[in-house]
Amino acid sequence: MNYYTDKKILIIGGTGTIGKRMVKELLKQEPSVIRILSRDEYKQFIMEKEIDDINKRKLRFLIGDVRDYDRVERAMEDIDIVFNLAAMKHVPSCEYNPSEAIKTNVTGIENVIKAAIHHNIESVILTSSDKAISPTNAYGATKLLAERLIQTANYTKGKAKTKFAAVRFGNVMGSRGSVIPLFKKLILEQREILVTNHAMSRFMMTLTDAVKLTMIAGEQSIGGEIFVLKMPIIKLKDLAEVVVEEICKKYGIDIDDVNIRTIGLRAGEKMYEELMTEEESEFAYDRGDMYAVGSITCGLENYEKAYSKYKKADIGKYSSHGKNPIDKEEVRRLILSEKLI
Repeated sequence: MNYYTDKKILIIGGTGTIGKRMVKELLKQEPSVIRILSRDEYKQFIMEKEIDDINKRKLRFLIGDVRDYDRVERAMEDIDIVFNLAAMKHVPSCEYNPSEAIKTNVTGIENVIKAAIHHNIESVILTSSDKAISPTNAYGATKLLAERLIQTANYTKGKAKTKFAAVRFGNVMGSRGSVIPLFKKLILEQREILVTNHAMSRFMMTLTDAVKLTMIAGEQSIGGEIFVLKMPIIKLKDLAEVVVEEICKKYGIDIDDVNIRTIGLRAGEKMYEELMTEEESEFAYDRGDMYAVGSITCGLENYEKAYSKYKKADIGKYSSHGKNPIDKEEVRRLILSEKLI
């Protein structure tokens, strides 16, 4: 891939786990500049210290919030490609503060779309979530609406050349706020981890795959798609047991001293997750390692031409329910390969 060579890139919310890895991968392609817009100056300070002096010259750190249209619009001036990673994504926090989730996850993407059209940006990619499918919580509902806004932007952009697309993530292993770092902290400090339900299953993706999917979407989208990576299904029980075993082995802790306690579902949580509905599968193409879900509002004939070399997806929902999860040893391999313990 050399699509990003000499490009001017803006990453909104770029100081998180995914943003930092994306910056490292993008720098390998020698872009002209990468602007990082976020509201946490301390995270920007830490991130800047982690980048070597040669690559640091290509980075510009901007303080601002995706909720502020004027700041977003100024940050986007003379930019080619925009990645919007900014989101409120903690399910209980969004559940108890839905108006705040709307400001970031919905109004924020409206600001991004408006500014991108104003500046005639080449490509805009939104990172979304499996919780946008049949949402049962405020977070999922805001992400569903954000996806719809992105898809519809291709239809309402007027003469702008901008391609708007989204990538739909599962749970990104090791990302800030995810379960593995939390489990590790609880084991080391309290010798106990809290599990909502042993039968719960989740789609899990590595940080490497999440970044790769997002960059492919920026390069290969024709506009209006939602890209969905095919990813493994993991049982929460298996994940908890592997993390306990590996942490105890690494830090010399007696495994019998660690308690796995079941606390039940939190507000807004599901037992299972979906990445694509049956209705969406009728407009989706199977790219091998991922699906590209077309947008009805953008005209399906556009996808028939652009995706003619790919087969149509099998009709049916892509869910973690009723599917075989990977076994414990494969869970262990994924965790160790990403150096999460």
